[in-house]
Amino acid sequence: MKTAPRRLRAGLAAGAAAVVLLWAAQVRPSARPDDLIGAGAHLTGLLAGYGVLVMLFLMARVPAVEHGVGADRLARWHAFGGRWALLLVAAHGLLALLVYALRGGTDLVTANTDLLGYPAVAAAYAAAALLACAGLASVRAVRRRIPHETWRGIHLLTYIAAALGFVHQLAGPDVAVTSLTTWFWALLHTLVAVLLVWYRAVVPVRQALRHGLRVAAVEREGPDVVSVTIRGGRLRELQAEPGQFFRWRFLRRGLWHTALPFSLSAPVHDDCLRITVKALGAHSRRVRRLRPGTRVLATGPFGALTRWRRTRPKVLLIAGGIGITPMRALFEALPAAPGDLTLLYRAGDAGQLVLRDELEAIAAERQAALHYLVGRSDEAYDPLAPQALRSLVPELADHDVYLCGPPGMTDATTASLIRAGVPSGRIHSECFTS
Repeated sequence: MKTAPRRLRAGLAAGAAAVVLLWAAQVRPSARPDDLIGAGAHLTGLLAGYGVLVMLFLMARVPAVEHGVGADRLARWHAFGGRWALLLVAAHGLLALLVYALRGGTDLVTANTDLLGYPAVAAAYAAAALLACAGLASVRAVRRRIPHETWRGIHLLTYIAAALGFVHQLAGPDVAVTSLTTWFWALLHTLVAVLLVWYRAVVPVRQALRHGLRVAAVEREGPDVVSVTIRGGRLRELQAEPGQFFRWRFLRRGLWHTALPFSLSAPVHDDCLRITVKALGAHSRRVRRLRPGTRVLATGPFGALTRWRRTRPKVLLIAGGIGITPMRALFEALPAAPGDLTLLYRAGDAGQLVLRDELEAIAAERQAALHYLVGRSDEAYDPLAPQALRSLVPELADHDVYLCGPPGMTDATTASLIRAGVPSGRIHSECFTS
């Protein structure tokens, strides 16, 4: 079962509306400044608590959500929603401080000191500080300068922040107004906690014990590019589809502590999984030095760039750089009549084209079209411009398009496809920047 993006958005919006109704049922109409500020403090507090829960749920790696919405879209929603959750936390804290000062007839410094004397409020301050650290670490300029492990470690503190926030909410008048609301709020937190523990901890360990993955071979495909074949038992049970990816943890020095997201570069065959990796960073460079026999932990599969997105008989695959990996798997596995399948492979020069022999063999066997679009991105001629695409792909507007490549190339190609007449709903892509 897969959860469609529209259905998930509707469900999250309904939850936010329920929170607002909970607040509205308790608010007393009043024109007094302290009452108005107090009402705002209660509303922002409830929405902030709900927002943090949503952020955790989006990153819980629930298969039905990941496969239906797509991991990249979930990550964007998480980042966007995280900013709003932080704003709501800040607004709640400021409004609560103001109303306490007004009603106590004290200044803000004294009011702040007094509030810290309440354990539940102190928990809220600690939660807000941890969330602020996670938000700061996610600012693009900061994230570029810190190791991924550091960023991930800081983000794990949000679990502690959510727990501290929950303690604060149970002590407040909005959630604790009745035993029913207290029970319901606790149930929501328990559900999200169970999903996080199950899919981020239990399932990976269970998969590791069940499938016993090990590196079987490492083959050079081109400059700084290798294919890694991983062998295990009963891999069909994973139900991994072409176009999806796993988060891989290779149990060797320098790699064991990091889960690396790599797409499958071939369908599952003979209890083997294969990934093709380009050395773009310290961790991916270490992948080239893997040795057969290395133990592997894999979590997944994830991603929604699969055959289930297809709506038309004709399919166009567009790959940029190492984005060829999921496209190569789809090129082999997507059902298509002769002449209905086309692959465009964009690269800076011919030396950057990888898996060429495999692609050409697949194209010949399936009577599919294969075009290499070689040239620097700053050249005057753009092979992915609207007119060029229409020339390369007859009846372009009647195709479903699968697209994978660097973020800039993906955005520009999506815009070109739309200008060339392809409806945006038939352009399917997943894009990751790290």
